[in-house]
Amino acid sequence: MRIHAGFILGYECPKPTPMLLALDIHPSRRVDLLTDQVLSFNQPIEAWGYVDAFGNACTRIVAPAGLTLISTDFEIYDSGQPDVVPYDAIQHEIQDLPDEVLVFLLGSRYCDTDRLGDFAWSRFATTQSGWPRVQAIADFVHGHIRFDYQKADATRTAYGGFTERMGVCRDFAHLAITLCRCMNIPARYCTGYLGDIGVPPDPAPMDFSAWFEVFLGGHWHTVDARHNTPRIGRILMGTGRDATDVALSTNFGPTTLARFEVVTEEIKE
Repeated sequence: MRIHAGFILGYECPKPTPMLLALDIHPSRRVDLLTDQVLSFNQPIEAWGYVDAFGNACTRIVAPAGLTLISTDFEIYDSGQPDVVPYDAIQHEIQDLPDEVLVFLLGSRYCDTDRLGDFAWSRFATTQSGWPRVQAIADFVHGHIRFDYQKADATRTAYGGFTERMGVCRDFAHLAITLCRCMNIPARYCTGYLGDIGVPPDPAPMDFSAWFEVFLGGHWHTVDARHNTPRIGRILMGTGRDATDVALSTNFGPTTLARFEVVTEEIKE
């Protein structure tokens, strides 16, 4: 299948402001592009790309004073198949994990493992290790947090989501990641596009989406605690320890988000 995706973001800056952008699709999906995927600006801006420590394609700019519009528009191929469910994927002993995976066992800015470890072991220690334990965690988070776009909070940690029991997709991901890490399952945060493909359309405005991946059986596997069902048409943009590592923009000065439009839709043949 073909998917049309893109966005227009507007940032209002009172003075020239350096920014880091994580707005490109992940390098692993470039092979699927049917058109170019490049960032465009509404005024001349010098932009240069780099690859961060997690393998994400990022961009550096200095946004001038005033309104800066950043946009992209592209088509990409997708298999049209739902997320793979690895029922038989095993959990590794920590000593058997690759070195580069170990960081995804540790606490991070939004994944405060030290505050949820006792709960995780009391709740999930008796579950079957491997994928069944991951699914048990996803089931718990899916039922524990109520999705409410009006309750989005950029400072809410996994423990905050656990106690407040409300949030948006990033809160589902942060809590599930934290519980997995508490149970010695490497887990990393993912951000990207996820349209209403193969499901009833959501009347709310389109947004980017957050989910997570776990390292089982020698591979990373997709898990979505918010929807808790395999979905079609994910387009990965970035992975990291939590939302800090894949923020759409990191601004080094006062900045106001003045425009936010996202599109992700199947192109009907």
